[in-house]
Amino acid sequence: MSMIYLPNSVHSEFIKIRSAAVYDLDESIAASKYPMQVEPNPKATDLTPTATKLAQSEAGAGHDNWLLGVRVAFDIDFTAKALIEAERYHFFDLVSCNSTMHRITKFDLDKAYCRYTDPYMIERMKVLVEDYNNDPTPDNYLRVLYSNPAGFTYTMRITTNYRQLKTIYNQRKTHRLPEWREFTDWIRHLPHSELIIGAAVDYAENAPHTWDREAS
Repeated sequence: MSMIYLPNSVHSEFIKIRSAAVYDLDESIAASKYPMQVEPNPKATDLTPTATKLAQSEAGAGHDNWLLGVRVAFDIDFTAKALIEAERYHFFDLVSCNSTMHRITKFDLDKAYCRYTDPYMIERMKVLVEDYNNDPTPDNYLRVLYSNPAGFTYTMRITTNYRQLKTIYNQRKTHRLPEWREFTDWIRHLPHSELIIGAAVDYAENAPHTWDREAS
């Protein structure tokens, strides 16, 4: 199984991505050629114009199905608002994340929210947490949970694939939320991202190992 480890983290204003890797790119390229082979050759891992054309075909046509085999896994910090939208994607799976259900009263609330969260709301959360700590009833805990602003940032592990990222890129590259714009910018720097975004990339300048807005 081929694996491309992406060694540097993304540490931008609204997202952080780390521990990222791409799996089965070579094997999936080879598999893309099976329909036209009498004897399938799993060693034919060269990226041909035909394989690229299939990958870049119109979404929904079915010709890009081989991109399903190119799997991507990573840790990401994402706000609750962006997470709700991410969950609409069928092949964008959340492996695990930190839990407000279990630990909402333990977070450092001064560091837990994006900068667009109203400071008054953060201070109100602190008051609710203090109320719970002074009187730890189920009702007080629920008040904390249900009052948590959408700017709260989760750390989560995600698994997905190139075909799903193709849809996400096309739908989110100009999205109103800055998290999505930064995420789709990261997609542009994945190995052979032209298969996803439909355009050639200057790998000498934008190879994955150079994607390092702020080194971890």
